[in-house]
Amino acid sequence: MTATHKPISFLATAKPSQAKVFYGGVLGLPLIDKSPYALVFDDNGVMLRVQIVRELTPAPYTVHGWQVAGIEVQIAALVSKGVVFLHFDQLTQSISAVWTSPEGHKIAWFKDPDGNILSLTQIAVQ
Repeated sequence: MTATHKPISFLATAKPSQAKVFYGGVLGLPLIDKSPYALVFDDNGVMLRVQIVRELTPAPYTVHGWQVAGIEVQIAALVSKGVVFLHFDQLTQSISAVWTSPEGHKIAWFKDPDGNILSLTQIAVQ
């Protein structure tokens, strides 16, 4: 089944107005549907359903991310739109909040208006 069907990603929001602005305006994902239950975005051909909930306790780990080329350029573009990247005490990160994994992947994290942790990853060329 997984090899023949398109995935759907799910996140949650208790702040649908802010989520609509963040995912649509800041991240640039096209809004393809809105209902009392969810905001639905096109995430590069994958459906991203941001479910509308009454209360949300965000997970303390990454819940969604994107593979990017030129992570520093992507970070600068998002910072110019008000996105704040996270620094973690247990990781050695660059000034722009990029951590380089032992395999050479570059990763940076940020939060949406509900506190969901999102990431950008630049895969190392092997």
